[in-house]
Amino acid sequence: MSYPKEMKIDEVVYVKKDEMDELSDNYYIIRTNSAGVHAGEIVSREGKEVKLKNARRLYYWDGAATLSQLAMEGVEKPENCKFPCEVNEIILTEAIEIMPCTIQAQKSIKNVKVWEV
Repeated sequence: MSYPKEMKIDEVVYVKKDEMDELSDNYYIIRTNSAGVHAGEIVSREGKEVKLKNARRLYYWDGAATLSQLAMEGVEKPENCKFPCEVNEIILTEAIEIMPCTIQAQKSIKNVKVWEV
């Protein structure tokens, strides 16, 4: 059964929440001062040090203009992205930007084929 995306009740319009708007429980994009951009689950954070698990380095992405768009929508051209394999754990010592991802963005990042040379 399909439900409408909008519903009006007593002159108030309600909009169905979807994965684009819903934030992941614990999946973030971290931009660092010198180690690039990473996506993963935050284990701990103290000052500029962030420990991630199940993390991927986001070496190159296509289909998102900025990291903000990437965190909200994911990538539109996963075949062009260069995301190496996921690592169990990484400690980033110079985090300068921490952005929560939507569920849609998390799925998009995780589904990019592993880039290898």
